[in-house]
Amino acid sequence: MCTHIHRMVKSQNQLCTGIQIPPLEGIRPPRGSQLLREGRHTHTHLCIHIFVGTLHSFPWLHTDLDSGNKNIKYILAGEGAGTIFSINEGTGDIHAMKRLDREEKAEYTLTAQVINRDTNLPLEAPSEFTIKVQDINDNAPEFTQGPYRATVPEMSQVGMSVTKVTATDADDPVYGNSAKLVYSILEGQPYFSIDPNTAVIKIALHGMDREMREEYLVVIQAKDMGGHMGGLSGTATVTVTLSDVNDNPPKFSKSIYEFVVPEDLGLENSGGRVKANDRDFGENALSTYSIIDGDGKDVFEITTDPHTQEGILQLKKPLDFESKKSYTLKVEATNIIMDLRFSSGGPFRDTATVKITVEDSDEPPVFSSAGYLLQVHEDATVNTVLGQVFAYDPDSTASSIRYLIDRHTDLERQFNINTDNGKIMLAKPLDREMDMWHNITVTATEVRNHSQISRTTVTIKVLDINDNAPQFAKDKEVFLCENGKPGQVIETVSAIDKDDPINGHVFIYRLASNNPNFTIKNNIDNSISILTKHNTFQRQKQEMYLLPIIINDNGNPPMSSTNTLTIQVCSCSKDGAIQSCNVEAFMLPIRLSMGALIAILLCVILFLVIVVLYVTLRSHKNETLIVKDEDDVRENIIRYDDEGGGEEDTEAFDIATLQNPDGIISYLPRKDIKPDLQFIPRQGQESGSNGVDIDCVAQWAKPGCL
Repeated sequence: MCTHIHRMVKSQNQLCTGIQIPPLEGIRPPRGSQLLREGRHTHTHLCIHIFVGTLHSFPWLHTDLDSGNKNIKYILAGEGAGTIFSINEGTGDIHAMKRLDREEKAEYTLTAQVINRDTNLPLEAPSEFTIKVQDINDNAPEFTQGPYRATVPEMSQVGMSVTKVTATDADDPVYGNSAKLVYSILEGQPYFSIDPNTAVIKIALHGMDREMREEYLVVIQAKDMGGHMGGLSGTATVTVTLSDVNDNPPKFSKSIYEFVVPEDLGLENSGGRVKANDRDFGENALSTYSIIDGDGKDVFEITTDPHTQEGILQLKKPLDFESKKSYTLKVEATNIIMDLRFSSGGPFRDTATVKITVEDSDEPPVFSSAGYLLQVHEDATVNTVLGQVFAYDPDSTASSIRYLIDRHTDLERQFNINTDNGKIMLAKPLDREMDMWHNITVTATEVRNHSQISRTTVTIKVLDINDNAPQFAKDKEVFLCENGKPGQVIETVSAIDKDDPINGHVFIYRLASNNPNFTIKNNIDNSISILTKHNTFQRQKQEMYLLPIIINDNGNPPMSSTNTLTIQVCSCSKDGAIQSCNVEAFMLPIRLSMGALIAILLCVILFLVIVVLYVTLRSHKNETLIVKDEDDVRENIIRYDDEGGGEEDTEAFDIATLQNPDGIISYLPRKDIKPDLQFIPRQGQESGSNGVDIDCVAQWAKPGCL
């Protein structure tokens, strides 16, 4: 090492320790200040660790060839060469061209070389060296996540962590104290404190009550240089909100509440509201109400309005001013959610007294019963009293009552009512078999106030009497096989009765007269069996028998009726299956099946269709022979067999018709002469000896036609 230069030459495997010089970061060096000068060396890689300072003259490094040799030239290459660093070509002095910032780039690697000024050929191998920028405290701490918000429960213990804030410093953390931060509170004391090293904010004051103050603004400072004088600082704000806990009981705003309630207040309607206030918030402020004492516990109830948190007094039973005019209740409000940490402070409930005064109201009449059931026999006469309803005015004035039947429930007006005493009478005869039950509505109205009306339902049951005779349950024909046996049951017959006796029906059957062909047998189920007396029934002799049967019931008085059973004799197979029940069928030699009958019917229908078509075609053919065209009227020649008769010939035709060819259709021939109509093809305008030229007749007024 030369004595006039400061350098450290090391191999590539050694660390660069360098020469320390006061720092220059952030300071523009003075014009002409020297950083480094290169000297002769034998290494291809020269690593020089230099810390740049603020001196006006710097140590330099130069080559041993630079001993008055004017033909050498220094060149510089690498990071920042020509933009940040420059080299004096003649002296080898290196200069900084702009302000250096370690936070932008902490080190630069450069290469210096000596070349021939004329040939630009290298005179020595290049030397590589590194310039490292020494850090100075030129960056203040920053809170990159702010502003901050934190929440902590009220009444928290001292030392409880609230939140943590962290600042960053862009300076070099490994050199000096430029990036060593210390935290402190500028605003927010004495409520909060902060750990100077970890930046954890903590509760510093006991008993912080949300109901007193809910939000706090804390200002935190972070200072570098370990907090010493001259260090840079940054601040951040932290908004701390106290969350609610149930630390307050509900409290009634008044100790005594007074309400006036009308006695006609409907059930479950509000009779008054009470309110217990709670300083807490949300679910911690929810309360429930109850009646814990008083003479109205059975009459009133209290519920909680979920929207207003009020206690609503409601009726469980109707009020009656005449029987009780006032009530006293003791109402309690209790928090729904309890926090055992604060139970030592006392019960989380409060009580209040509620006094209720009942106000007299004009009430509608009250019936003695919610509904009435009346009974009447169906044979009751008109104006018979069925029963009575009664209503009274519960007010102290006791107005008279007027009764009426709601005719919408008695459209046929079968009942009447006495408007003064409420007696219900029969207006029309009843028939239980038509309608067994009647439901009518009776109204009771105060005489002095017609708006006060009450209603009740009266159910009338019509009781049965024995006024209907029994009869066959079904009207049906009975069939008898002509080859049947004597004593054979041919039918079982039952009866019905529209009446409804208490003990049920009992029917007694008997024949109207002694019958030589049939007899009956009573069964135990109120029915009878019809039996034959002989086996000589033949359809050729008699195909139908009428059997009158008398049926009696057990009513009082008993009723009876004669019912006739029709029995038809039929031919049957050996197993008793009915084959035919009429004489005509018996006379047919061959029985036709249903399919054969349908086939015959279809043939008849087809024949009728053919006949109709034939007649229709013939009629259409005849109509085509009739000429209806107006132009063809001139082709018609009317021929008569008599000679001209002078004036009598004028009766042979109608002049008006000849003048109007359209009227030729309605031409009326002479009654004494029978015309002969012929259709002759038109040959020209010549007329026959006994004919009339129609063309000429139609134009008789023209010259030469007559």
